[in-house]
Amino acid sequence: MHTNGTSWRLQCTINGQPIDTEVEQDETLLFFLRDRLGLTGTKGSCLEGECGSCTVIVDGQAVNSCLVLCPQMQGRTVETIEGLANGDKLHVLQEKFLASGAAQCGYCTPGLIMAAKALLDENPNPSEQQFFEGMEGNICRCTGYAAICEAIRSAAREWK
Repeated sequence: MHTNGTSWRLQCTINGQPIDTEVEQDETLLFFLRDRLGLTGTKGSCLEGECGSCTVIVDGQAVNSCLVLCPQMQGRTVETIEGLANGDKLHVLQEKFLASGAAQCGYCTPGLIMAAKALLDENPNPSEQQFFEGMEGNICRCTGYAAICEAIRSAAREWK
């Protein structure tokens, strides 16, 4: 990574695709994904790391993309909701969210799915405490969480 004033050369991988571009040193990953790459599935709501709507996976860990600067992504691997489906085949988490009615307004859904994926990738059979700790940074104002929990637990039964 090298700098030219306030621009940085960023080389990383997003949804399996190599990225090599200039970014501003204060550009957040959230706005880079949405505004520069057109990956609008990642949502920005609070922009303070409190709601989880902007959750993506960076090197296997769920992170709030509104709190991460693009230069921090140098050499790293980022997964967004757009990278989950395999062509027309939805990821099991996406299927289960649809089947259980876990997505109402849908605004928080991509972040919830990405947080759940990071959780289940790390531990496909989480205890109740691990489950709630893994999902605690994601807020939904519509569902009451029962359908969300059902969707994630249902996906866990079919995990890899």
